[in-house]
Amino acid sequence: MGGYVQEMRKLIGHKPLLLCGASVIVLNGQRQVLMLRRTDNSCWCFPGGGMDLGESTEETARRELREETGLTADALSIFDIFSGERLHYIYPNGDEVHNLDVVYVCTRYSGKLKMDEESQEYRFFDIAELPAEISPPVKPVVEALIKRFPVLGTVKHGYDIEDERHA
Repeated sequence: MGGYVQEMRKLIGHKPLLLCGASVIVLNGQRQVLMLRRTDNSCWCFPGGGMDLGESTEETARRELREETGLTADALSIFDIFSGERLHYIYPNGDEVHNLDVVYVCTRYSGKLKMDEESQEYRFFDIAELPAEISPPVKPVVEALIKRFPVLGTVKHGYDIEDERHA
């Protein structure tokens, strides 16, 4: 997280913090989606993170994509905006947040994939075979992705939105 969040954490400790951020759903030519496995909770997520002061959500999305993956977005389009109770999260270190996540889609990008210190793995997944271990605040985004880009047949492995509704 940027300096702003670190400064706020010095003042409030682990207490709830409202954060605005941006994420990017990167789709390759085979309509596979790029996901990163986080180092803090070992769950999968999309590239993204918190806004810096004075930054737009699109600037945040572009910066986070570049920092976390080495990719540069040639074009971004708004996918959706997510907020509410399902984006409430307590990190493994105890930091509590209520997220507002502006999610973009990127189908045109350049660069070479690389990992940063926040991720332990990255992989492109078929939408029908998304992993089961999705980071909790990312689950609503995954559900919307599956609805927006329906796949033929049933989900073979991994994440299933029906399981989430009955959990």
